[in-house]
Amino acid sequence: MTDKTSKKNTVKSSTREPLWDLRLYVAGRTPKSVAAFTNLQKLCEEHLAGRYDLEIVDVYQQPVLAKDEQILAAPTLIKKLPLPLRRIIGDMSNKDRVLLGLDLRPRERDNGLSLVAWTWDTVA
Repeated sequence: MTDKTSKKNTVKSSTREPLWDLRLYVAGRTPKSVAAFTNLQKLCEEHLAGRYDLEIVDVYQQPVLAKDEQILAAPTLIKKLPLPLRRIIGDMSNKDRVLLGLDLRPRERDNGLSLVAWTWDTVA
């Protein structure tokens, strides 16, 4: 991670595929924050190469942003686009849950009903 309060990683795609707008809230350089950044960056490059915009926000340096987004725990990832908005809390080490939270994996279904109950918050 850099010492900057935010980092943009935007690569424009030439296709009409959706762009993922992501914001990762971290608590300085704690082990979980560093792990969340590393794990998320790896997942994004593997599954969203050229189709994501990732901003890193340190809640210690930008407390107003954290308050505005009602961040209660760090690290927290907010997927703003494509809709629906999702929040994923944790170090992003559970690849399947993060991919599901980013809508990159289909939800398991049984007779048309979702077996995975998701609200706007997911713990990874």
